[in-house]
Order: sequence, then C-alpha cells, then structure tokens
Amino acid sequence: MEQRIGSSSQPLEGAGFDPAFIPGLTSPASGRTEEDGPEKEPEVADAEEADEAAAESEETAEASPSEPEEDTEADPDGPVFEASDRRARMVADHRGVRLSLDDQECEFRWDEIGAVETETARFGKRYTVTVHTPDRRWYPIEIEAPARSRFQEWDAQLDAVLDAYFEEEGEEKEERAAG
Repeated sequence: MEQRIGSSSQPLEGAGFDPAFIPGLTSPASGRTEEDGPEKEPEVADAEEADEAAAESEETAEASPSEPEEDTEADPDGPVFEASDRRARMVADHRGVRLSLDDQECEFRWDEIGAVETETARFGKRYTVTVHTPDRRWYPIEIEAPARSRFQEWDAQLDAVLDAYFEEEGEEKEERAAG
C-alpha cells in the first residue's frame, strides 16, 4: 500500500470560507494553477497601455493652464461671503462656493449649482447652508455662529454674493435660449 505525505483533500470553497462566494460563478483568482501562464501576457500589454495613457494625460495637463489661476483674475473685487467656525468653513465668491469640514473640501462653480438654501436653528447658534446641484444632490454644512445676531448679517452677505454671481449665470442662459 502506498502512502502520500500531506492532505489528499481538495481545498474547500464556498460561502463558509469566502464571503464573496456566489454559487455558479467561477472561483476567485487565488484558485488559479500554473497552467494559467499565457493569461499573464495580456496583463503586461494592459500595463503598457496604462503607462502610455498616463503619459498622455500628463502631457495634456502640462499643456493646459489650470482653471483656478484664470478664475482669480476674473472679478476679485466683487462681493465675498465667508463664514467659519472651529471645524467648518464656507466661502462664496466669483469662483463659486467652497465648503470645508475638518480635512474634507468641495468646490462648486456657479454653473454647477442649482440652488443655495440657508436655515437657522430654532435654538442654538447653528447656521446651515445647503448647496443643491441640478442632479438632485445636496451638500449641507453647519457653521456655529458666535452669536445669533450674526445670522442676519450672514444672510445679507450671502444674498449679495448670490445676486452678483448666481443670477448672472441664469440670466445669460435665458438670453442664449431667447436669442
């Protein structure tokens, strides 16, 4: 009688050992054998194509100037709204609306904004600004005011910025549609 060293059973597969297991689909890549060698050649070609695409994107990035540099020259003398507390910050100016909370930031150009909504807390000193986009997404930020009397001041400043920049975009689109 001949004896083998090691286990004669095949490795188990299934949901008990792999939470991503779905019956009927092929087994994961870890089950491949050495016979799968020819499949590695296309991966090398894909890697080369990816390197070429990355090089092309770097060339185009170097050739085109960045937008923020152009926008800073557009209208720096217009109205600006800025409100911040220890964690949150909101800036609205000629470039658009920028929201930041801790280390997270987002920026919206005026053509990306569908509406801007403000809300004050009934109790407390929280001032909430919500930026709505045309694709039905909204981005709220809560800023804690030093005093409730700042709410009216912030509303007036934000209205001035929205009147100056947000309405211009809407009027230009209406003029283009009419003309």
